[in-house]
Amino acid sequence: PLLSEVEQKRLVQQWNATDAEYPADQCIHELFEAQVTKTPEATALECGSQVISYAELNARANQLAHYLRDRDVGPEILVGVCLERSIEMVVAVLGVLKAGGAYVPLDPGYPKARLTYMIEDAALKLVIADASNRRVLPNDTIEIVDLTAGNAAVTSSFPVTNPVNQTHPENLAYVIYTSGSTGQPKGVMALHRG
Repeated sequence: PLLSEVEQKRLVQQWNATDAEYPADQCIHELFEAQVTKTPEATALECGSQVISYAELNARANQLAHYLRDRDVGPEILVGVCLERSIEMVVAVLGVLKAGGAYVPLDPGYPKARLTYMIEDAALKLVIADASNRRVLPNDTIEIVDLTAGNAAVTSSFPVTNPVNQTHPENLAYVIYTSGSTGQPKGVMALHRG
């Protein structure tokens, strides 16, 4: 052995003792809401020159969640998210989770044929996008919720309060598509408890 018994114990056991209690009875968005309550004015996100607090992020996600609920999004309902990394992307993901749905990330850099396959395979009826990413989506089969700044009025009339939680740790949180061993993308389901 290269390490003494004391060094090996320190490296393998002591420094690796990183277990942490995780509230297994709560969903991702509920944990986020608890943080909002603790530190509402703290910075939640920074993206370029944009900075947003926990309270503002929560309010925007809540408005989107209420809007999505009006479109029948709830537990086990999949919603596509086709956005570049941005504050809007985080608002979209949180909004879907707060509505009770599960999100399907759709990378706008993927070829249109791959995105079309993923949308059809997941049976998506609704995709959150922005003006620059709408062009990569098949417009004829899905409803597109446009989060472009000019379209903020779509969700601005909805409440900023937390929607009543409809999900449990055993509900889907997201479905992510992998390359698949056959070369065809394959959806992998992840639950809130994970």
